[in-house]
Amino acid sequence: HVQLVESGGGSVATGAFLTLSCVVSRPTFTAYALGWFRQAPRKERELVVGISDSGDITSYADFAKGRFTISSDAAENTVYLQMNSLKPEDTAVYYCAVSPWPILVTGGTHYCPRPSQYNYWGQGTQVTVSS
Repeated sequence: HVQLVESGGGSVATGAFLTLSCVVSRPTFTAYALGWFRQAPRKERELVVGISDSGDITSYADFAKGRFTISSDAAENTVYLQMNSLKPEDTAVYYCAVSPWPILVTGGTHYCPRPSQYNYWGQGTQVTVSS
């Protein structure tokens, strides 16, 4: 059974930064993807960024490109999400999740598993950005 625990959320002003952490108990499947998702009030959950188990393949949502950076520390079984230049529209609960499906790379494009293909989720951490 895979367990994920997020931390690092908080309330910040526009333009500030936060670093979220997700500690992952080691999945038993050999290839997987980890994703950071977010869900704002009255909105659907959306993918922020995905990373392969090896850490060498990433895929960012358009709104995250240039502001958010995902990284991983295999020794600590931890994945980080560095979020810079935060905006009020980044306000959401942020979740990390693991999928037994890998990120597909086709023709130079990276395809993360669909949200329904992530079968282990953390409890979420709240990020609030004030204007």
